Amino acid sequence: PTTSAHGINNMAAAARLLTRGANSKISAACVGGGSPSIFGAALCKAPASCNSHAKTQRRHAAHFTFQPDPVPTKYGPTQKMNLFQSVTSALDNTLASDPTAVIFGEDVAFGGVFRCTVGLRDKYGKDRVFNTPLCEQGIVGFGIGVAVAGATAIAEIQFADYIYPAFDQIVNEAAKYRYRSGNLFDCGNLTIRAPWGCVGHGSLYHSQSPEAFFAHCPGIKVVIPRGPVQAKGLLLSCIADKNPCIFFEPKILYRAAVEQVPVESYTLPLSQAEVLQEGSDVTLLAWGTQIHVMREVADMAQEKLGVSCEVIDLQTILPWDTETVCKSVVKTGRLLISHEAPVTGGFAAEISSTVQEECFLNLEAPISRVCGYDTPFPHVFEPFYIPDKWKCFEAIKRMINY
Repeated sequence: PTTSAHGINNMAAAARLLTRGANSKISAACVGGGSPSIFGAALCKAPASCNSHAKTQRRHAAHFTFQPDPVPTKYGPTQKMNLFQSVTSALDNTLASDPTAVIFGEDVAFGGVFRCTVGLRDKYGKDRVFNTPLCEQGIVGFGIGVAVAGATAIAEIQFADYIYPAFDQIVNEAAKYRYRSGNLFDCGNLTIRAPWGCVGHGSLYHSQSPEAFFAHCPGIKVVIPRGPVQAKGLLLSCIADKNPCIFFEPKILYRAAVEQVPVESYTLPLSQAEVLQEGSDVTLLAWGTQIHVMREVADMAQEKLGVSCEVIDLQTILPWDTETVCKSVVKTGRLLISHEAPVTGGFAAEISSTVQEECFLNLEAPISRVCGYDTPFPHVFEPFYIPDKWKCFEAIKRMINY
């Protein structure tokens, strides 16, 4: 199987090789007969000091508290699932109901690095759930061909951070296929899944939120769920939709988010934001993991400031629901948008521009964006980088006092 941090360049591969070599030398020096060298002895001692240091380290708590949705009642019996299990359930439903459906990507045959496809190859066969070479451009290019031929193609990019080699295939081929052929051909049966967003320890190449790159591209849809119930319903909608869709899955929620999810197939509408909490003073807008931060911020604002917040989950980034957002801002007069991606050119900027065009005379304060910084995503400094509840709370105070 490929590693999750799959070879950004030869230097990374060489570094891993050297590390493995050093590790094997450590083992030989520690367990082999004879007198180990001074170098070997020093290496043998290193793990003990590392262990003692590890005992003193504390794992930081997550920057959010997952708030499950009410149990859905209109889609039949439910089962307790976390987010990756709800994705598996959606894929299982699709493979069972659609004989043309195929799932492919790096390591999906054995279940994927996040276990989203676990058990599906054994259930449906190696011709329908199969591994690909480590080549994102090839994965999406193959998916376009499968979809054009009439089959349902579900491609997995192992991390959203690695979707860029496939950028040309998505933007110049998939998004334009129908337009360029005058609707003679299309690849609307293509859905691209990718783990997305911060995870607590992902650093540069396992934490990115690239939705804004694709929001500039007509012809595709971009969807991000906030929990297991939404994940299954929205993913099934993406698979059924007659346009190529990118479905970003908040990887920190794969296990942290647990809800009662309908067992049978169901769909949730795309391009429709959801008002999760009614309010009168400030509109809080987010998507994915950040929704749970917003919910906590709304409680803080009510408790500490007496401020009533309306919380909206955008859900679909492209095409987005301008009507629901603008209707809320007309009512509250204030808008805070928050996402993990860097602030400059982030999708919050597009929302902000549209809202000020549509709701200018209703605004009581400048629109506020609380987002990631304009830096690469850090490792140990992640707690300082992410737009946590305290940054959002301060932004609300500034808007109220404006």
